[in-house]
Amino acid sequence: MNPKAEAPDSRFDLVKWLVVVLLVVVGVVGNQYYSAQPILYRVLALLIIAAVAAYVGLQTGKGRAFFVLAKEARAEIRKVVWPTRQETTQTTLIVVAVVLVMALLLWGLDSLLGWLVSLIVG
Repeated sequence: MNPKAEAPDSRFDLVKWLVVVLLVVVGVVGNQYYSAQPILYRVLALLIIAAVAAYVGLQTGKGRAFFVLAKEARAEIRKVVWPTRQETTQTTLIVVAVVLVMALLLWGLDSLLGWLVSLIVG
């Protein structure tokens, strides 16, 4: 494991995670309680609560490790050489052709075996 990604756990991490869980519960219960209010206000409130919960979660050791992992994953995704549209189309057509050929072969084998069994059974 990457030593950079390992963050020391604080003794208050459990309290911070309990605050995160409490914020999520408040968001769910509040959304139900204020169901008569316009959806815009409820969504804005949920987004604010989610942002606060994410901020508190990122202050924990596991939250910091997750943030480092996400940054490294983003850097790795930028290194990927994505196929061109032509390469994607050609690969898709090859896969479709192979699937059709295999389907025909399996259909033919199934028909042949079915015919042979019907001859034997009568």
